[in-house]
Amino acid sequence: MSGQSITDRITAAQHSVTGSAISKTVCKATTHEVMGPKKKHLDYLIQCTNEMNVNIPQLADTLFERTTNTSWVVVFKSLTTTHHLMVYGNERFIQYLASRNTLFNLSNFLDKSGLQGYDMSTFIRRYSRYLNEKAVSYRQVAFDFTKVKRGSDGVMRTINTEKLLKTIPIIQNQMDVLLDFNVNANELTNGVINAAFMLLFKDAIRLFAAYNEGIINLLEKYFDMKKVQCKEGLDIYKKFLTRMTRISEFLKVAEQVGIDRGDIPDLSQAPSSLLDALEQHLASLEGKKVKDSTAASRASTLSNAVSSLANTGISFTKADEREKQAALEEEQARLKALKRLKELQKNPAAVSTESSPIATVGGTMSSAPAIDLFSTPNVLGGILKPTVASSPNQSMTPNGQQPHKLVSTDLDSSLANLVGNLGIGNGTAKNDLHWSQPGEKKLTGGTNWQPKTAPSTTWNPATMVGLAPVCFYPPTNLLSLHP
Repeated sequence: MSGQSITDRITAAQHSVTGSAISKTVCKATTHEVMGPKKKHLDYLIQCTNEMNVNIPQLADTLFERTTNTSWVVVFKSLTTTHHLMVYGNERFIQYLASRNTLFNLSNFLDKSGLQGYDMSTFIRRYSRYLNEKAVSYRQVAFDFTKVKRGSDGVMRTINTEKLLKTIPIIQNQMDVLLDFNVNANELTNGVINAAFMLLFKDAIRLFAAYNEGIINLLEKYFDMKKVQCKEGLDIYKKFLTRMTRISEFLKVAEQVGIDRGDIPDLSQAPSSLLDALEQHLASLEGKKVKDSTAASRASTLSNAVSSLANTGISFTKADEREKQAALEEEQARLKALKRLKELQKNPAAVSTESSPIATVGGTMSSAPAIDLFSTPNVLGGILKPTVASSPNQSMTPNGQQPHKLVSTDLDSSLANLVGNLGIGNGTAKNDLHWSQPGEKKLTGGTNWQPKTAPSTTWNPATMVGLAPVCFYPPTNLLSLHP
């Protein structure tokens, strides 16, 4: 069983009738099944954000509407789907969310249906607050910190002092709300919250990398700042040290739940002497008596601190690049599989003798299912069309080639070809099937009982051409069914 509820099926059917493919896909991505949204539905919605004729406000409103459901599963999956589109969808999706005055209003959400509902409701409230803050951050700076260019020529390394002091607190707020998700490894007990945690984990890596580069820029400018700016900068740096401890705890949870150690970045803290040097410099600007320190010692301390933070930045960037490379390889494998499918549709005779009814999609092996000719095919961009996969037990022709495959998008021609494959109308069955009447059984029905044989029926194959396939049953002794 798929695990979908009756409500899920009815809702999807309603959208099928109205012709709203986007609404139907949103409902399928946010069913009552206790598992993360399916990749095929997320991929379809991502593609929708890239289509200029798609109504982004309508897509977002459909997701918002799903969060009004009473089930924690539906609401949690709606948030996860929204987060996924904010990260991987076209930028105009997050732009629209940032333009709204209000997003998710789930601060009082509570599913009282069971103990799990109570537990998950807590994380739903925290998760929705993060998505709201992510949209607000975009509104304030007009870009996504998780997607901003990084490196020595990146945004956070090149902005001026005034803008830097205004931007870093925005990153701090977003980082605080993300870390407030505050989940332990033993609380990641189902596929729904696991899917949300993975998105938060990826956001945390990219967000902290931008945060770290902003701090490096701050330290490089600190000793040239004015007194008011130094005071503000020192407060920002102290908060950064606190958040570095919290992100370290977050990464430990990620390691405990099975995320590969190579995908978890290493943190390198700046020497404690740096904080002392920053405080001494501010005290000197305020006219307080401080320890004598040479410019050389101060420069050395600053250099060591910047080097440590730079190593942290490199580690976070590498972890992010590995995740991007894995996603790229998966996408290439999927495109390769789709290209192969199109080739088979255009020229089925080109299939090699070594081909089998096993399709490789996204790096996994799956058996090709039989096609229901009377069902509506799931078409994605016109690529997928109904085909009939060959059976492993299908007989081979003398030259080693598989028999002709049924490849057609027209129902009438498909049925005609199927009749031809069954050998109806030409007197020859391709599978060499011969029907024969079963032998009479010796049954006893009393002293005066005599066996009776049902009249035989002669089929005229010529009258069957062009008709839909039917099942033929040989003449049978009807009384033999009842001993």
